[in-house]
Amino acid sequence: MIKNRKVQYIFDLIIELAKKELKVRYKNSVLGYLWSILSPLSSAVVFYIAFKIVIRLKIDNYVLFLIAGLFCWQWYTNSIFASSTLFLNNSTLIKKVKFPRDTLVYSMVLNDLIHFVLALPVIFLFIAIYKQKFPTMIVFLPILLIFQFLLVSGVSLIISSLNLFFRDLERLVIVFTNLLFYITPIIYNEDMIPAKYRFIIYLNPMAYFVILYRRIFINNQLEYNLLLLAASYSLLIFYIGYRIYKSLEWRFAEVV
Repeated sequence: MIKNRKVQYIFDLIIELAKKELKVRYKNSVLGYLWSILSPLSSAVVFYIAFKIVIRLKIDNYVLFLIAGLFCWQWYTNSIFASSTLFLNNSTLIKKVKFPRDTLVYSMVLNDLIHFVLALPVIFLFIAIYKQKFPTMIVFLPILLIFQFLLVSGVSLIISSLNLFFRDLERLVIVFTNLLFYITPIIYNEDMIPAKYRFIIYLNPMAYFVILYRRIFINNQLEYNLLLLAASYSLLIFYIGYRIYKSLEWRFAEVV
């Protein structure tokens, strides 16, 4: 009974923190929700001009191809960049209130998950524009969302915890994430990589999610082997992130 109450308390706390973050983000914002889709759409326009019109990359339905990968990538990068200063920005709360500090991470990632889900109608719009069949395999979408949530939460726990002790990590995260973008098959198809170098792509956990989302939205397929690998990566990284967080949590109030 006590354990159930604790779980319920943590769940309620995450929901309330996510609600608070949503209200703060869109307070006095005229465009509101539109901001969550303008960034990936503007990137899609730039990449379309560069790779489809100028370089003439031979990929069908290229805008749909792009946004199917860019939207889930935006969820990842928004959470990762915010995680660098998450505990620092909530230093007053951490010092004065006793609560599970990792709920700050989960609520932030949940907030970005919500924005990703709210952006999905744009993908369905382009599916209609390109006269593609409606992807019935989206029934498996919640499974992908759960595992990407675990992956992003795990990475965010690592970064938010370590950045309290190594403040240069924030800048390194920006550089590394920008590099990671180009070894994630977002602007190109993974099959375009020579076979002997393709393993580099598959060392990147986000590559699995980009490919899986794209297979569902464009090909109406779910590759179970990729899903299994994505799930394994997510669980492992979440476990590592949580262990790092727990090992350092007792010092948070001293260093924030």
